[in-house]
Amino acid sequence: MGNRSGVLELAVLGLLHEAPMHGYELRKRVNAQFGWGRVLSFGSLYPCLKAMLRNGLITADPGTPESGRRPKIVYTITADGKDYFAHAMHEAGPSAWEDDTFGVRFSFFGRTDPATRLRILEGRKARMEERLANFRAAMSRTAERVDAYTLELQRHGLESAEREVRWLNELIDGERRQQRPPDQHHPPTQGDSR
Repeated sequence: MGNRSGVLELAVLGLLHEAPMHGYELRKRVNAQFGWGRVLSFGSLYPCLKAMLRNGLITADPGTPESGRRPKIVYTITADGKDYFAHAMHEAGPSAWEDDTFGVRFSFFGRTDPATRLRILEGRKARMEERLANFRAAMSRTAERVDAYTLELQRHGLESAEREVRWLNELIDGERRQQRPPDQHHPPTQGDSR
């Protein structure tokens, strides 16, 4: 799932899980919801949709024509597509916390079980802490040899990684609080017989 087409497939299945859509609407939603660095082209989307059709993950039905135009094809997720999506959302290996995949996976966390969410968040945090260590090491090695703009770019990368680690820590703490049994959410007060 780490390659861009696999991530796009997951994004499309997740969106079609919500409602059937035509290609233009799918493209708009993918670009808006996942904010990929470059705009998703139809040249990427339609080959992905065709492969998903061949694999039985979605169906394509002609919609109703609009004022003399040809009808827009409406894509719908199949039962096999729902099973495939559920299985993919349960995967928690390294590809789940890579840069290309994490945002898509995170946007569908509502359909992911708590233990898997926690494993993905912890994996992403470990990846970001590794990146943070690499940024710090690179900055200490190159501080005297780079110009001010390169140094600022490195500092920006460092601050972004630090911010993401703090955010991930908050999410992990929240997941752990939700997974505790109800009687462990609050420490007993004085005089409480628990």
